[in-house]
Amino acid sequence: MTILIVDDNQVNLFVIEKILKRAGYTDFLSLTSAVEMFEYLQVDSPQPKETSVDIILLDIMMPEIDGIEACRRLQSIPHLRDIPVIFVTALEDSNKVAEALDVGGIDYIMKPINKIDLLARIRVGLRLKYEKDWHKMQDEKIRNELDLSMQVQSSLLSEPIINDHLTIRASYLPANKLAGDMYYWHRIDENRYGIILLDMMGHGISASLVCMFISSVLRDAIRTHSDPVSVINEMNRWMSTLNKDDNQVHYYFTAIYMIIDTDQKTVEYVNAGHPPGFALMDDGKVVSLSKGTCPVGFFTEMKIEKSVIRYEEKIQLMLFTDGVMEAIDREGTEGLDQIKEAVSTRWFDCKESPPIDFLMSPEMQQDQPDDMCVVVIQAN
Repeated sequence: MTILIVDDNQVNLFVIEKILKRAGYTDFLSLTSAVEMFEYLQVDSPQPKETSVDIILLDIMMPEIDGIEACRRLQSIPHLRDIPVIFVTALEDSNKVAEALDVGGIDYIMKPINKIDLLARIRVGLRLKYEKDWHKMQDEKIRNELDLSMQVQSSLLSEPIINDHLTIRASYLPANKLAGDMYYWHRIDENRYGIILLDMMGHGISASLVCMFISSVLRDAIRTHSDPVSVINEMNRWMSTLNKDDNQVHYYFTAIYMIIDTDQKTVEYVNAGHPPGFALMDDGKVVSLSKGTCPVGFFTEMKIEKSVIRYEEKIQLMLFTDGVMEAIDREGTEGLDQIKEAVSTRWFDCKESPPIDFLMSPEMQQDQPDDMCVVVIQAN
């Protein structure tokens, strides 16, 4: 623990030092100006180091840089702003004292210095510093755990597929470090792939945890069941195990699950309450993937309707979560209509560009309040 005493009056420094020594405080340093304090704290260093200073006793009236301006500058530096500053002043101007507290000081003591008042304020300041340091350590711990969770969640997402007959790529933009959107694809056999895009209720930590749970269930379901209806039913069964009667939160998600067969030239899909998605056919027509059922987890039993799309030579499918539509809506245009128009105009070169770039500019992709995910599938 280090206490900085900053005062241009040597007598004041001597008095405070004597009080601190008698109270058992031995780790303190006296400085005669704000400039010396900045030098000690390495304020102007290109790479300032973390300081061990726990509290600053700062005189208001000093030459060159007064205490109020010095405190204001400390508050502008992230790694120094949490050091408690107690002003020591002979001024009886209440406006000046108020200004000192407004710029970041936690307390003040009047000269001549009263020993009991000074030590009481120091104890309060040290408790405040301890609490701030504790919260900073907890915040750092949480950030590290979130970073690890984000890495785990990202590892569950499928790698792009790019070959002569099939291309599958995705853009994934979480609103926070953890997201409720997820995509996954699995090669069922030589010609068939199971592909899903889902959007868990909400976003953030709770949505991501349920999302990771469903991810593990989904992998088993796709390997065990070859029909989209069976896969959605299996996921609904597992969601029902989460939604107990006494739960305060009822979890559910929307999804499109499909099986694309590049040999038979078919796309079988179930839409479970998800935004429709679009398919660009050989003849240039756009088909909406809208038929289906309610979101997964709404009810214990689901009545599921499967749809089949057949194509001759090639097909392009674009799937997206509602965060994409809402981001476009905020720009003043109808999101669903704009996405459909984008799909209908061209065969995307998604081997090179991120799929979301076909729908919105990089500026629109920044700082969105909801998770955004786009999946493009091309088969020929």
